[in-house]
Amino acid sequence: MNNFKCHFCTNCNGTGCIGQLPGMGGVERNINFRLNCDGWEVCRKENPLLFVNFLERAITDRIPKISLAPMTGAVENIGFNDEELYYREIFSCIHKCGVGLCAGDGYPDEKIKYGIKAVKNLQKTDKKAKAVFFIKPFENKKIFEHIEMCLPYASAIGIDIDSYNIATMKKLVNLEKKTPSQLKQIKDYLKEKGKPFIIKGIFNTEDIKLLEELRPDCAYISNHGGRIETRIGSTAEFLQNFAEQIKNYTDEIWVDGGIRSPLDIATAMAFGADRVLIGRPFVTAFCKSGEKGVCKKALEFTLLQTAQLNNPML
Repeated sequence: MNNFKCHFCTNCNGTGCIGQLPGMGGVERNINFRLNCDGWEVCRKENPLLFVNFLERAITDRIPKISLAPMTGAVENIGFNDEELYYREIFSCIHKCGVGLCAGDGYPDEKIKYGIKAVKNLQKTDKKAKAVFFIKPFENKKIFEHIEMCLPYASAIGIDIDSYNIATMKKLVNLEKKTPSQLKQIKDYLKEKGKPFIIKGIFNTEDIKLLEELRPDCAYISNHGGRIETRIGSTAEFLQNFAEQIKNYTDEIWVDGGIRSPLDIATAMAFGADRVLIGRPFVTAFCKSGEKGVCKKALEFTLLQTAQLNNPML
């Protein structure tokens, strides 16, 4: 029997799960969770002409790509009864909807293994099925072990640099703030293996300096959905303020945090994102209504997109 921790709020904006971590909430009374959700509208209001001009240009160039954000801890954070079953079922639903897959890491090692098993299950019917795997900042020896496990099932591999101080893993395992030299070892190793290298958790100017030094294949702007101790702010404002600079140091920019509508997706695209990653909306839709809920949510994010892209004031 599942005992979901989500309150299934009509508007998932961080006000219904304050203080619930482990759970669906964040740190410091969900401040960054709430700012993430508000941030996209704030950016549109602060830069209406800039937004429309960017959007008109972007419409002809590309449609933004959408992925399930990497989320682990289905039992302790979501209230799902069986962790392995959760990954297998939600990956199956997301894959059917044509949304990209991302698998997270955690403690114990079974969590990343469940993500691997979920992709292996998909490969029974779709040999090309793969996910992007994000590995926690363990010591490099352990990171390389996890990379080896993921390689056959990964389209790319990233390091979750901001999660060294994540509240739910403190005192459970040794995580560390990665140095440029440590990350370069990982980048070089992945290059040998033919896998793109992603740095996840870009959210302050120190991180931009890291990008300049390392030149990863992808820079992933994130504050972990408001679930880590970091500066106060939204991923939307960070993308808006720094995307042009970040583009000098990487091939792609990904972003997550508070994306709740096709218009939010369009805003992210307009300000420089190549891919948006969505977590809580897909997870809560799955917990509430299973595959039907996930497919409905995916349609909301994709089919409605065209109308709002062509009329951004809708």
